[in-house]
This record gives sequence, C-alpha cells and structure tokens, in this order.
Amino acid sequence: MNSFDIGRELTAVTTGIDAFELTQPDSLLNDGLVPIYLGRGKVEQKTYTNREAMKADLDRLEADVAELASGPRQVFLQGMLKSLRVAVKMASGASPSFEEKVADLVGAPTGREDPAVIEDARGKLDGLLRKSGFVTGGLGERVAAWEEARAVPAEQVETVFRELMVEAKAKTDALIFDTGDYDMKLNPVRGMMYTARCSFDEGKMDLNFDLSFTRAALKHLVCHEVYPGHSTQLLSTKAAFEAGEAPADALLITTDAITGCVQEGIGDQGAHLIDFIEDSDDEIHVELRRVRSAAQTSAAWMLMVEGVPHEDVANYLRTTAMGQEAWVQGRLRMAAHPFRGPFISSYWAGNECVRKVRERVTKAQWPKFLEALYSHANSPASLSMFPQTVVEAH
Repeated sequence: MNSFDIGRELTAVTTGIDAFELTQPDSLLNDGLVPIYLGRGKVEQKTYTNREAMKADLDRLEADVAELASGPRQVFLQGMLKSLRVAVKMASGASPSFEEKVADLVGAPTGREDPAVIEDARGKLDGLLRKSGFVTGGLGERVAAWEEARAVPAEQVETVFRELMVEAKAKTDALIFDTGDYDMKLNPVRGMMYTARCSFDEGKMDLNFDLSFTRAALKHLVCHEVYPGHSTQLLSTKAAFEAGEAPADALLITTDAITGCVQEGIGDQGAHLIDFIEDSDDEIHVELRRVRSAAQTSAAWMLMVEGVPHEDVANYLRTTAMGQEAWVQGRLRMAAHPFRGPFISSYWAGNECVRKVRERVTKAQWPKFLEALYSHANSPASLSMFPQTVVEAH
C-alpha cells in the first residue's frame, strides 16, 4: 500500500477501536479513543468483536509501513502504530509503566523537565513582573498580586471572551486558515480537572469557573481551543482531506495518541502563530505558562514514578508553579488517571516541539510549515524533521 492507502486503513482501524471500546463498560477507554472525529461517513471504520483482531490489523499495518521510504511520514506512522498498541494493551487490562505510556502512548520525553529551564522561565517572569510594577514580596506573591490585579470579573468573562474571539478569528482567517462561519460559545463549568476544553461538536468552549482569569489567560485559551488552535486544526485537516491533499489519518488529530502532543503544541503556540502577543501582560502570561507547563510535567513524574507523596507534589506545584489551588488539584487528578495521566506531558512536549520548528522556519518556508502543521497529522518526531516532505504523493 502507498502512504495514502495506509492512512485510510489506519483511520479505519483507529475508529474501529474507538467504536469497540465505547461499547465495553469495563474498558479503560470507555470514553473512546478519538474524542472528536470529522470523518464520519468518509472512511468506513473496521468492525471489531475482540482486541486480538485489532492487534492483527496493527501488525499488518506495521509491515506495510516498513516498506515506505524513510522520512517524516514513516516516522509518524510507526509512532502512531506503537501508540495504538499501548492503548489496546491498556484496554485489554495490562498496566504499562508510566514511563512506557509517556514515551510510547504520548510520544513525549520521559523524566522530570530540566529544572534549569523552569528557573529560566521563573527568572524571566520575575523581570517582567518587576518591569510592570509588581515588586513586593516573593515571586509567588507577585504572581498572585498580578493575577488578582488583572483578573477579569466573572460577570465580564463572556464579554472579554467574545472580544478576543473576534480578534483571534480575524487574524487566524488572514494568516492561517479561513474558518468560515465557524463559532464557539462559552460554556462555564466547575469541578473539572482541566482549565478549558474544546467541545467542538457542541460548538462550546468549556471554561472552568473555579479559576480566575486575566485577559492574557483568556486570550491564550481562545487561541488554544479555537483560533488558531484545536477548532481551526480540525477544520483545516478536514478540508485538506476532502480536497485530496492529505491522507485520511489527518482526521485523527484528536486521537488520544502521539498526535496529541502536536495538537496541544499548536494550541499553546497559538497566540504566537497569529502574532497576538500584544503587551506586557501577554509576555508575563507566556513565561508563567512556561513555568506551569514544565512544572506540571515534573509533578506528574514525581507522583507517578518517583512515589513522592501527594501533598509534597501539591506543594511543589503551589511553590514552583505558583498555581491557583483548583489548578493544582486538577493537575494532580489528571496525573493519577490511568489513561489520561501521561498526556499531561503532551502540553510541554508539544509546545516545545512546535515552538522550536516555528522559530527556525524561514519566511520562504512559512507556507509549507503551515501546511505541515494544519493539513496533516504529526508526532513530535515527524514534525521536528521539517522541512522534509510530510506526506509522499499518492
């Protein structure tokens, strides 16, 4: 099979696994494997009655992928198959180590993040806060003072959200992809382990109102979840597939697999991708997010691999990441989830992958970079190989 044939078969297998697991009350994946899928009716999914048939299909695909030319496409497909194997293994009742899940299911680096990177971001954050007049107390106290001073009152959050949506959409349509008449409403939620979530099918951005938000934080979430983040990537990959420019696996970008890192990286780099870093508050939030993203990755490793007591890890997030308490508890709940836990690493790994490629892309390469990013499914390993060809001709 050629690259596009393999992509179609991979999509049929992955959505078949998703459909099967949704019917199994005892499955670790009973929430599904592909949370948002825009290919219904476009690719006929496999029908499975047992997991052995899934494993056999993955074996067959692995042999086909081995025949492809070496390059980003083969690297992506090999990683995706390895990732799906781990998911099926877990659904079958096995308990891979947290390290195996981070490396093979998520495709992220293992271990704690480099403390020097976290301290570098804390140092930059310290300088930016002082420059903005927040000079009293320790760094954590000044972060809290900044967040309190810049907090958008709860009753004004939706108004600010709408204003940011209009600006972000205009920039995204002009610079990335024309999203047409797509829109997303704000949906306040509470008691969730996440800060915000893209409920694409319902046209809602879920926002955890247990937290307070600065305008800069709301801007980041709009860029992450909608323009030019998750919603935009979903629309653009669907368009590329329908135009015959991308293989069917472009429809698998939301799969709980190695595609997640790049998906989160696009979201976390969203404001940079549309040149929406406007002021000192945005710059402060960028560094604060760097601290928190890296620290939450280390915290998950401390909790799940090193056996550091829960409260000690919570204190690490409170002091090093300077997170609001609802965020701290949400991160710990996510880290401890047997399937979702390792995906906490996808934010930092994805952000760093997309950032590093974005920062080295030349102006002449920029259109091809956007095509690679927004028309195809990628893993961190395959995207890092840019500007090599993403997908071979079919």
